[in-house]
Amino acid sequence: MKRIFNAFAYGDGPRSGCWWDETCHIAPRAPLDTDARTDVAIIGAGFTGLSAALHLARAGISTTVVDAQDVGWGASGRNGGFCCLGGSKAEDAQIERRFGKDGRVAYRRSELEAVRLVERLVDDLALDVDRHSIGETALAHRAKDMVALRAQAADIRENYGSDHRLISKEALAAEGFGGPFHGALTIPVGFGLNPRKYVAGLATGAEAAGARIHGHSAVTQIAPADKGWALCVNGHSLRADRVIIATNGYSSEDLPGWLAGRYIPGQSNVLVTRPLTDSELVAQGWTTEQMSYDTRNLLHYFRLMPDRQFLFGMRGGLTTGPAAEARARRKVRADFDRMFPAWANVETPHAWSGMVCLARDLMPFVGPVPAHKGLFAGMCYHGNGVAMGSYSGALLAALVQGKTPDLLYPDAVQSPLQRFELGRFRRLLMPPAYAAYAFVDR
Repeated sequence: MKRIFNAFAYGDGPRSGCWWDETCHIAPRAPLDTDARTDVAIIGAGFTGLSAALHLARAGISTTVVDAQDVGWGASGRNGGFCCLGGSKAEDAQIERRFGKDGRVAYRRSELEAVRLVERLVDDLALDVDRHSIGETALAHRAKDMVALRAQAADIRENYGSDHRLISKEALAAEGFGGPFHGALTIPVGFGLNPRKYVAGLATGAEAAGARIHGHSAVTQIAPADKGWALCVNGHSLRADRVIIATNGYSSEDLPGWLAGRYIPGQSNVLVTRPLTDSELVAQGWTTEQMSYDTRNLLHYFRLMPDRQFLFGMRGGLTTGPAAEARARRKVRADFDRMFPAWANVETPHAWSGMVCLARDLMPFVGPVPAHKGLFAGMCYHGNGVAMGSYSGALLAALVQGKTPDLLYPDAVQSPLQRFELGRFRRLLMPPAYAAYAFVDR
């Protein structure tokens, strides 16, 4: 595999200290240890791959999932647990310029449908995912950002068919939002969950429907074969009529070669406190279980979980390795202390990082890989993979069967990924981009 970060980023170092690992056991799946044949092979046992596997297996399609590590090992098992609207970093105006007003609304409605799909899957599979929060709240970190939130609110009904609620700076304390904020906007769509419990449930559901899942089964080569594809896995050949690439931020430049230069993994760091006491919550003034984020481009995201532990995350470092990981963890702790000073002495025994995935046009991609018949991909959710990854998997399950999806499949996610400038050196674009974001966020 040809990945653009060093080996540390794809090993156990970044996920050491992950709180979710202590909340849910995921049994390791056996490696693929023989030649095999399947209708559909799926590379990646995260939200996208497992959602696709579940929907395909329920349709009676022979499905095999392989992962270089195991179920939920990547971002799907270590994210912030925000099932919410999102998937794109493009503004409404950017989407509308490319796809028209109808295309913009269709894309935004697909974000809504993605959240609804996760709700249905959780209910259908009878999963206990520690659900909480009525939608999501954006908190203005500057006074002028409250003006922007009011402008955004004007389009919520058109985009999502949803109500919303604006909260003034003076009303935040009564709502339980204690912090350096200038007002808020709440959209009552989405919820917080335990992502490890959710991804474990998807895997169990997919297997119950007939899918096969193999861990520690890295794909080292994809090659055209008679009426399909041959994947080299653990020295064995996995033959498939069709293949789904569902590796997102853990993708490889050569699996397939078309991916080279068309995505950028970005680090996100998370910490979780010990359980907070009632007096500590009151001292900070944060008593709501509403999942929230601030209005920075390099945003912070945070929520008080049902067990009274507080989760706090932010976009992380630009380099990898033990020293870089330690710096990123210090940075997320420093930002936590600055935003929630009453908790500056509260222990944060859990901290980790994982990779989100960014596209050149800031839009997800879900569909056939150009010039590769029978090869499909779903990726680039810009840090919102719980809902959009699950949704992409369901779309891909229909597409690989040659069906028109029953779910909304907007033009905006059908456009193939564009190449980044600088190709394999595109990581060099990140420091100036982050510096510009940080300057604008001041």
